[in-house]
Amino acid sequence: MPSSPPRAEGARPEGEERIAKRIARAGLCSRREAEAWIAAGRVVVDGEKIASPALVVGPATRILVDGKPLPAAEPTRLFRYHKPRGLLTTARDPEGRETIYDKLPKNLPRLMPIGRLDLTSEGLLLLTNDGELKRKLELPVTGWLRRYRVRVNGHVDPAKLAGLAGGVTVEGVDYGPIRASLDRQQGDNAWLTLSLAEGKNREIRRVCEHLGYPVSRLIRIAYGPFQLGHLEKSEVEEVQPKVLREQLGLAGKSPDQSGRARAKPHHRSKPADHRHPPGKQQPPRAHAHRRRPT
Repeated sequence: MPSSPPRAEGARPEGEERIAKRIARAGLCSRREAEAWIAAGRVVVDGEKIASPALVVGPATRILVDGKPLPAAEPTRLFRYHKPRGLLTTARDPEGRETIYDKLPKNLPRLMPIGRLDLTSEGLLLLTNDGELKRKLELPVTGWLRRYRVRVNGHVDPAKLAGLAGGVTVEGVDYGPIRASLDRQQGDNAWLTLSLAEGKNREIRRVCEHLGYPVSRLIRIAYGPFQLGHLEKSEVEEVQPKVLREQLGLAGKSPDQSGRARAKPHHRSKPADHRHPPGKQQPPRAHAHRRRPT
């Protein structure tokens, strides 16, 4: 007899949640990926293959993914990674190109990227074992700004940059407000700082090209309160649990019963410190052990 029969989501007893969320919290994938796995028939609940990601499950529910028991959710972990150019932010590439997983230290847990950096972009990439946290921090509603140092070709008109504050449409795609400032002009090249909360695919490159300033280098220096700091290229550093709780608005509180952290919206981020060279922002006050690829 099923231990947790299907029922509609609404007011639920403590410890119950949607099946897609449970799978994401186990660290196997994001919630969106979990929904795709369910649709593909890869998930069995109490002996029955399910088709709805809205199914509510409880602590005693027996869940199999690809025939294997769903792992228990581990406490949320977050890592700062300095992604170098030339690596794809994906698990595997059909063309055989190198990905971040080819270069990350082998002793790390299974990690998922929060957001992406394209092949030729570099800088801060956050990695987590919590698919639910990944989903929350990628949503614009969280309000976490992503800050970039950008080198462009051309003589930059500050008035054009100021116009991005109201958003811009490029080839039919609407982009939200972007804070943009000119740091310095060096001959035919210039360094800019751009901050945005949305982060659509290749947004900065497309917007800058639309303004007439092709991008030659793009470095993410911050994602919300987490900064690239002094991480060397390819270096990984875990965020201390205390710092993670503070930055997620959980200071003085316990994570949910599974030990997982929940994101709290941040409406403002600390401005970039331009006293440091590109990509060398001040790191968070508390650090954990740094790891280099083996």
